[in-house]
Amino acid sequence: MARGWRGRPPIDDDEARRWIIDAAMRCIDRYGPDKTGLSDVAAELGITRQTVYRLYPSTGDLLLAVATDAVDGYLDRLAGHVAQLTDPGDAVVEAIAYTLERLPHERFLGLLLNTGRSEMFLRGVSSPEATAFGHSMLARMNVDWAACGYDSEDLDGLVQFGLRLLRSLVLDPPPRRNRAQLRAFLQRWLAPAIRSVAPAGREPVAQPSGSSP
Repeated sequence: MARGWRGRPPIDDDEARRWIIDAAMRCIDRYGPDKTGLSDVAAELGITRQTVYRLYPSTGDLLLAVATDAVDGYLDRLAGHVAQLTDPGDAVVEAIAYTLERLPHERFLGLLLNTGRSEMFLRGVSSPEATAFGHSMLARMNVDWAACGYDSEDLDGLVQFGLRLLRSLVLDPPPRRNRAQLRAFLQRWLAPAIRSVAPAGREPVAQPSGSSP
């Protein structure tokens, strides 16, 4: 670890990972995601390919790390997009629809989708990182989950269900639908299930007027 790094090695593996991810982003900007490999990133940092390989065994692993690093910025944008939605069904429907639409266009978050690695990327929906992504998405919504009947176990289940639904929609998209049709489809089949959760002794969350059935 002490050699290379253009004469200023990182203090530990965490810093090395940070520098490698930053270098990968620069290389992606320069060469494009489909032409960026571990050798390009190593050259950018003045280190051997083996040094990068020790922390990221494949280009796919590195791209996944870059995509994961982009999560926080995306979640901030998503939170702003759904900020006006307080109904749980509406908020989750819009979050999934927006994410499905944005993934291919996100500069780093959608990397693996744009480079033909969607299956590897989405296999990890049950990983701790993916679960944390889902919980962070729900936490940033302007929804009072407790008042809507959701306890921690319910939220865990919603995260797992939502991630698997998103994976399914990415890997095997529904028949061609425009923006409105996609949301109508999710409102019809997804939103009622999300609204059906209610605390003991209370009715399920009512569907707001004007929402699709």
